Amino acid sequence: MPQQARSLTAALSTAAEAPAAADAPALTTAETGETLDYRRLVERVDELARRLRGAGLERDDRVAIVLPNGPEFVELLLAVTTVGAAAAPLNPAYTAEEHRFYLADIAPKLLVLAEGKTPAAREALSGDSVLVELTPGRDRLELSASGRRLSATLPFEPAEPDDVALLLHTSGTTNRPKQVPLLHRNLVASALTVAECYQLTPADVSFCVMPLFHVHGLVASTLAPLVSGGSVLVARRLSPRRFWAQLADYGVTWLSAGPTLHHMLLDRGQGSAAPPSLRFARSCSSALSAELFERCESSYGGPMLEAYGMTEASHQMTSNPLPPGDRFIGSVGVATGTEIAIADAYGAFLPAGAVGEVCIRGPGVTPGYLSNEEANETSFFDGWFRTGDQGVLDGSGYLRLTGRIKELILRGGENISPLEIEATLLDHPAVGDAVAFGIPDAKYGEEVAAAVSLTASASESELVDFCRERLAAFKVPRAVHILAAIPRTPTGKVQRRRVAEAVSEG
Repeated sequence: MPQQARSLTAALSTAAEAPAAADAPALTTAETGETLDYRRLVERVDELARRLRGAGLERDDRVAIVLPNGPEFVELLLAVTTVGAAAAPLNPAYTAEEHRFYLADIAPKLLVLAEGKTPAAREALSGDSVLVELTPGRDRLELSASGRRLSATLPFEPAEPDDVALLLHTSGTTNRPKQVPLLHRNLVASALTVAECYQLTPADVSFCVMPLFHVHGLVASTLAPLVSGGSVLVARRLSPRRFWAQLADYGVTWLSAGPTLHHMLLDRGQGSAAPPSLRFARSCSSALSAELFERCESSYGGPMLEAYGMTEASHQMTSNPLPPGDRFIGSVGVATGTEIAIADAYGAFLPAGAVGEVCIRGPGVTPGYLSNEEANETSFFDGWFRTGDQGVLDGSGYLRLTGRIKELILRGGENISPLEIEATLLDHPAVGDAVAFGIPDAKYGEEVAAAVSLTASASESELVDFCRERLAAFKVPRAVHILAAIPRTPTGKVQRRRVAEAVSEG
């Protein structure tokens, strides 16, 4: 069987069986230093999987997981997927209404919560789902339902590569969230791609600072190190003030985060120095500004690598390479484990240098959205997936993103990328965050508008003038609104539609 065509369980077992790997640390808790080695991780996942089977979990069932970051999250998710069931992790910060939507959409057999936590998810539970509470134990995770401990065990047939391992939702920044099933073989292929791209070895220590309910933190920061025999440092609650000391204390060799989180870590750690063990840092999930790129390289003391990923691709699709490979500010790098092409609206591929829709295909790509034929018909063609992102490939295969197609501003027949407006505003010394969007206009169809949050004093007219000096007249925002904060998803993606709606209503 090809290396990629494996289940997560098989890939983890292979890593654990490598010479000297059994006693090597797999998961470490940042706050306590408590470590779970590969031998114990494999044993605990297997034992937990048997208890889940004893609780009635079967292949193709779904399990909603609402837990904070921590080793327990990883153990439980691996156990669920081991029996061929699909894990559906949800953001613990969701309101009851949001949980109600996602739980109705997922229809899980089990809803797993930390004991006594997450009242909003409890309130949202209905139907045939069983509430299971998880409590960390000394030697194993304890599970209980209706006040009774789940201790019965049953054997199981291990998951197959074509079983659904993860059931995630798109971010819903442009429309209703869609269900994305990711197969075991998709996740293994993506994790191996990340490991190969960054030359991960058993000596590497990843600091998982992203939420584990998102594909970025789960695949890049966790599964990739595990399938390569490395170690994952997991913080139960990320503390930007303790972060820099933890880098040194645990010999962290790399980390990955979204630009918003990198910005926060650097701001809170002014004057702190990264340890010599840190060999690179990675940014993904949203666009990395030139200013933040330079700050990261200076503060982390090593190469900053911007990558491009999305849920439908099991995360990474492109990345800037490690030295001595070339990396370019403003580019998300070259294809990694995927094929990348630029297509027009009719599916015809365009030459290098032409702007069009970014399309991908590869072993990490989902087989299709669940119960959404309309989305599948518009998003897939001839084995290719339309990302919805606009971009351009240069002659060397480096990809530069120019915007989301559905979020492009159409002003008087001119397509304007919000990213260009945002990058210009972020060059102003008083702007900490920025978002550009289109607003209805009787004359032009749409007009350019923007909103910013500030780190120093600046007026709206000053910011408009600043753009006027740097942008063509048709791209200059008609208005720049000053907000206390720019709404973003938990992974740092800007929510243009929410801002546009708030500005229009206001």
